[in-house]
Amino acid sequence: MIDLLIVCAYFTIIFIVAISGRHGKDISAEEYFLSSRNLRWPSVALSTIATNIQGYQFLGMMGSAYLYGIAQANLEINAIQGILMAAFIFVPMYLRDKVITITQFINKRLGKTVGLMYSLANLALFSTITLGAALFWGAYAADLVFADYLTFISEDRITRIAVMILGLGIFSAIYTYFGGLAAVVKTDIIQFSILLLGGLAVLFVSIHHLGGWSQLYEKTPELMHLHLPADHEKLPWIHIFGLFLLNINYWCANQSVVQRSLAARSLKEAQIGLMVGGLMKYVMAVIIVVPGVALVGILGQNGLAEPDMAFPYLVKEYLPVGIKGFILCALFASLMSTVDSTFNSLATLWSIDIYKGYIKKDATERQVVNAGKKTILFTLLTGVVMGFILLYVKFKNPGAAFTHTLNELRYYINCGIVVIICSAAFLVAPNHRVALIAFCSTIPLHLIIIRLFPEMNYFVRAMWVILIAFAFVYLGSFKDGWKSWKDLVIFDSKVIGQIGLGLAASLVFLHIIFH
Repeated sequence: MIDLLIVCAYFTIIFIVAISGRHGKDISAEEYFLSSRNLRWPSVALSTIATNIQGYQFLGMMGSAYLYGIAQANLEINAIQGILMAAFIFVPMYLRDKVITITQFINKRLGKTVGLMYSLANLALFSTITLGAALFWGAYAADLVFADYLTFISEDRITRIAVMILGLGIFSAIYTYFGGLAAVVKTDIIQFSILLLGGLAVLFVSIHHLGGWSQLYEKTPELMHLHLPADHEKLPWIHIFGLFLLNINYWCANQSVVQRSLAARSLKEAQIGLMVGGLMKYVMAVIIVVPGVALVGILGQNGLAEPDMAFPYLVKEYLPVGIKGFILCALFASLMSTVDSTFNSLATLWSIDIYKGYIKKDATERQVVNAGKKTILFTLLTGVVMGFILLYVKFKNPGAAFTHTLNELRYYINCGIVVIICSAAFLVAPNHRVALIAFCSTIPLHLIIIRLFPEMNYFVRAMWVILIAFAFVYLGSFKDGWKSWKDLVIFDSKVIGQIGLGLAASLVFLHIIFH
């Protein structure tokens, strides 16, 4: 009962904080979608990483670490590559053009047709897989840890999870609807603090029961390598090349992530915020991956029927009453910080790119904001439906490391987005028509490569899809060639540039040490 009271208190606090800053009827689009471009670096850092951390990282990635070891950490620490590219290449371009959506940047560089395709692709992805996965993981985690407390919803496990998917979606949609990005950022700061403390609690408890940090090498030495053999089914070492390209999509061309940087008070605030966020990714990698490895040392690799139960097992078996409720709050925080950011970005993309761009070009600020709010209500429905679909898929194959299944679904769209954002940013005069063809070709390329090389790892497959499609754009625009790196890389100051180089060097160092 204490745990449930803690969770209820958490939801109450989040709702009060979010609604306390709700806007009036005459709010402008920049106020609602970009918090008046007034975010300082702590808000950029905390809200960006809170948006990034989802329930599937605590459950899915920890479950994958239970199977494959710290190689799973590549998906966390290599995000720093994308963060640095966002900080010093892409965000300076976006802020210089004063865009609200990344689509506006693509419109300028590749034409409105390509921009429309980018916007529609993101709307489709965010409103289905992104929202659905976040809602599913939050509800799934809650049921795994607190099934005994939640039987009042239903005795049937699937029904309980479905009800929670719906309830969590409605709750997140309400405060995002009323508060806009300002409410999202305020709640994200609280939510990140909770999920960080909760994650640290699980980390130290797992290490304590293992017998200390040194036991990671004593009991699970085979799991303490970042680089697995090239023929590994899920995480071969060569996957880091595909991951590098896919990180460009997530950290540089993902509206829900980049939106905080677009709302920064200045380039300096955005760049510092992103680099601090990069340091946080190291912390989150340890919190998410190490407990899964430690659990192998405690139980053995055949100790769990489902790898995704690694996190719930640690919570249920080793944490006392009260702390369990706090951990559940951390899971809900990871869910809601992603869901509210996605709702806000969907509202931004639809109202700015589609509604004002095509449906009602003379729309007033109030009409644009109202269109965004209606988008939140509509995508609540699509997200909940996708959550139900993922619930069915998960229970059909409970033994799989489900995070990889979701990644494969996302990458069908993400590869095309990488191609067009790189074309827009790196080429002097990219051919608009060729870029459109290349974008549309990425899904057929996926299907062809799967047919020809069915055993190819999906990260590696994504790499080849991106390289082939981008090469097509480059060959269609080769007369003008690449932009100069001096024009691409922008530092607000020499000190910030040096810090960025130091962060990049630290990543290289980690790969060498944990090879």
